[in-house]
Amino acid sequence: MKHLNAQSADFQKELAALLAFETAQDARVDATVAAICADVQARGDAALIEYTNRFDGMNTHSMTDLSLSHADLEQAFDRLPANVQAALRTAAARIEDYHQRQKQTSWSYRDADGTLLGQQITALDRVGIYVPGGKAAYPSSVLMNAMPAHVAGVKEIVMVVPTPQGERNDIVLAAAFVAGVRHVYTVGGAQAVAALAYGTETIAQVDKITGPGNAYVAAAKRRVFGVVGIDMVAGPSEILVIADGSTPPEWVAMDLFSQAEHDEIAQSILIATSQDYVDQVLAAMDKLLPEMPRRAIIEASLKNRGATILVRDLDEACEIANFIAPEHLELSVENAADWAGKIRHAGAIFMGRFTSESLGDYCAGPNHVLPTSRTARFASPLGVYDFQKRTSLIEVSAEGAQKLGKIASVLAHGEGLTAHARAAELRCDD
Repeated sequence: MKHLNAQSADFQKELAALLAFETAQDARVDATVAAICADVQARGDAALIEYTNRFDGMNTHSMTDLSLSHADLEQAFDRLPANVQAALRTAAARIEDYHQRQKQTSWSYRDADGTLLGQQITALDRVGIYVPGGKAAYPSSVLMNAMPAHVAGVKEIVMVVPTPQGERNDIVLAAAFVAGVRHVYTVGGAQAVAALAYGTETIAQVDKITGPGNAYVAAAKRRVFGVVGIDMVAGPSEILVIADGSTPPEWVAMDLFSQAEHDEIAQSILIATSQDYVDQVLAAMDKLLPEMPRRAIIEASLKNRGATILVRDLDEACEIANFIAPEHLELSVENAADWAGKIRHAGAIFMGRFTSESLGDYCAGPNHVLPTSRTARFASPLGVYDFQKRTSLIEVSAEGAQKLGKIASVLAHGEGLTAHARAAELRCDD
């Protein structure tokens, strides 16, 4: 890990270097993705089957083999131990309960002349959710993407998940069953994104694609944006822990590991007000690391992008946190709620020493699909609002047409748009 001190003359330069992550598209990846997307758009199922066989080590000639029924999902659920079934149902219920509070409703009002103005809220018709299936299984991603879509009122949720070598993960499929997903296809990569965006003979075109994936999936989402909507182009997972020394160092060490184990380029950062506490956390990390099954990934992540930052006080810690704008921010401090008010930029804030980030990943309730790579400066977590759209309502009264028509006429003539002006003028009495 790198060790930074906020009082150093080179701190800002060192911090910028620590956070630097190339989010631009790799030209080779982009070229490959462009060819795949064009091929799937042109040849549909045939291209999708060909790429699935090539990249996932499959040997199939029919989309039937890559399609799962509702019965398949239910059987996967039934094969799970009772405690896993209960965990899935409880997590889904908590996620649904939280997201119910995000649901927007239509509204309207009439002004003094009787003109009606408002906003009509409608759900998207069909969405596609991408669930990774490579390095690990992510049933939590199924719940976090499908439940807010369900709450929003989306009628049809289509899930794609790669199954390398044909290995299907029961807990992922069971999560789809619990979340009410009815259409699941065992395809992944750029070809799956293209199939959702353009449609094939088997897979219906969706209106929006959400969910994380590798560099090829991210490049494909960028490419099809505009044909369909997307949630975001996510970077590596991140955690920033601000600690005042009141939390057992072993807890903080494991919280840092929890993101580092995702990927070799995930980022874990500790900001602390005491060098002694930093040393305690580092010692705890050295003690706990050997017992981690994903030790090699954690070590690579911490070496590549991990860091500790020593600060003067918690005010300075919050200033630095706002610059970093992390995906996950743990306020592992006393009176955490008071300090949360000083945080302007973060995907999610985990307050207090008992609030591990991992609880947010699985079952606390808020969505774990969060902005990364400093995009929390302008972006928000995935939510029900991502699956709803707003339509303006305008009903001008006869009286209102007299007043608004004159205003519109003046402005339209000012823009040199005569037809616009005349359309407004024709509705005026004089």
